[in-house]
Amino acid sequence: MDDRRRYLPSAHRRTLLSGAGGTLALAALGTGCVLLAGCDSRPSPVFHSIDVTGATFGQGFDLTDFNGDRRTLADYKGKVVALFFGFTQCPDACPTALAKLAEVSKGLGADAARLQVVFITVDPERDTAELLRNYVPAFHPAFTGLRGSPEQIAAVAKAYKAYYSKVAGKTPESYTIDHSTFTYLYDPEGRLRLMARHEITVAQLAADVRQLMRG
Repeated sequence: MDDRRRYLPSAHRRTLLSGAGGTLALAALGTGCVLLAGCDSRPSPVFHSIDVTGATFGQGFDLTDFNGDRRTLADYKGKVVALFFGFTQCPDACPTALAKLAEVSKGLGADAARLQVVFITVDPERDTAELLRNYVPAFHPAFTGLRGSPEQIAAVAKAYKAYYSKVAGKTPESYTIDHSTFTYLYDPEGRLRLMARHEITVAQLAADVRQLMRG
């Protein structure tokens, strides 16, 4: 089965209501509701990305940034985190995703400081710290790039259900990499909430980021 199908949102969201004293009773009356022990009447947020709230994958990372500092997801608590797997020699998907995120950040105005973009290389053999330091901030100075050993990158990608695979070139050094192109979006509490498809527009992505900032 295509991994992407398992992330498709259901037609209707299900809400489980429970309390310390047992299951709460909910009765529909006209357009309202009567809840014996309380009711949250706020509408569920509507996203353009795939809603994966409650997912057990993609719970974090422990890698090194291009300045040599150890970074984990907890370092960015309080911000919306947009995480993307890629490599600096990627001809299309990676620069497109980073350019979109740069436009989103620009459009956020004063709220731009509440968005952190994290680029994780799937090509640690060629993507040195220096190369990442020159590549990632070229899209936006606040963006960061992370790397690790091939084994560390493989483990993180597996934890995110992210796919990547080398494709041989004419020489051993000229290989390219096929990889999945989702952008993972975390809310300010550090919870994975959304997976944005590569085809998402800047306006749609910006709307999702703002929704996550609002909580």
